[in-house]
Amino acid sequence: MRNSWWGILLLVVIGSLIYLLDAVLMPFIAGMILAYLADPLANRFQRWGLNRPLAVCSVFLVLLVVLVVSLLILIPLIVQQFKQLGDAVPGVFDWVENVLAPQVQEWTGYDLATELGNVQDTLTENWRDAGGYLAQALGQIGRSGMAFATWITYVALIPVVTFYLLLDWNRLLASIADLIPRQWASDCFRLARRCDEVLSAFLRGQLLVMLCLGVIYSVGLTLMGVNFGLLIGFISGLVSIVPFLGFIVGLIIAVVVALFQFGSLWGVLGVIAVFSVGQIIESVVLQPKLLGDKIGLHPVAVIFAVLSGGSLFGLTGVLLALPIAAVILVLLKEVKIRYQHSELYDEKNSDNHTTILEDSSSQHIELGRHDQRKSP
Repeated sequence: MRNSWWGILLLVVIGSLIYLLDAVLMPFIAGMILAYLADPLANRFQRWGLNRPLAVCSVFLVLLVVLVVSLLILIPLIVQQFKQLGDAVPGVFDWVENVLAPQVQEWTGYDLATELGNVQDTLTENWRDAGGYLAQALGQIGRSGMAFATWITYVALIPVVTFYLLLDWNRLLASIADLIPRQWASDCFRLARRCDEVLSAFLRGQLLVMLCLGVIYSVGLTLMGVNFGLLIGFISGLVSIVPFLGFIVGLIIAVVVALFQFGSLWGVLGVIAVFSVGQIIESVVLQPKLLGDKIGLHPVAVIFAVLSGGSLFGLTGVLLALPIAAVILVLLKEVKIRYQHSELYDEKNSDNHTTILEDSSSQHIELGRHDQRKSP
């Protein structure tokens, strides 16, 4: 009971520090997440014969190349397509009002033109308000030069923190392992490995799936000649953080654009074919190769965690949302297993208090201090 109260007190202290040091903690938490994501790549470079400093420098070189390519090629194309989309919006509204709305009214009796006018009025009003808010925010930033400089400093600190954390990642894990009370060590190591499996399945695996789907959709729609194909593919891949949501959103947008652009059923069928191929590749190749049989975070849990973290702790809460959600998920599974092996759940368990708790895959994982310290 005393240990439980100490644990609750520790959680309260940590939560209070996060709340009080919200902005200050942002670059450190972001750096920690980036170091966690980049650690497997650094380990791979080490297996190829590089020492840890050279491996970390190689990781940063790869990230720099990706960033430069994105800045020079992808981002200008996406910005250009955003501008083209803004120029095409009036034409889309005219087409819907003059071509699609009469057909819908003829088929269903629903007056789509009136609803479209209401949508246009709402968008115009909100766009005007958004412009005023943006001008007000930019003016506030201009008047508060110190706050802007502080924000820039925090952003610039992220790669620095990431570099040093990634450099000493194994040493930090070993130091944390040494601080855990020995009577809790085996359970803590086992639960830590489960948390790592959940986080890696979502953060590393799902992010790679999102990237691959974005590329597949963008290339397919661009080869078809669909306007804004790169932009639609980028949005679809980004929204794919929630399974099937990216497919649904991207398909709807692409079908509307293809119907407006080509005016025939063949364009719509081509779009459906592109997204169907993407889903087949995801199911047959991407999910088995990148995620395997690991159980990541449920999409509803992801949405709830991000919204709750942002509401409670701002940007720091958003960064901490997924790791904390993974820990809570693992602890809930542990509580469930302990409950199912308790006398309260089944009286037959009263004579067997030494039951070994196994994870969902029925494999007991033991992670000792030696595993934390050894190099890949």
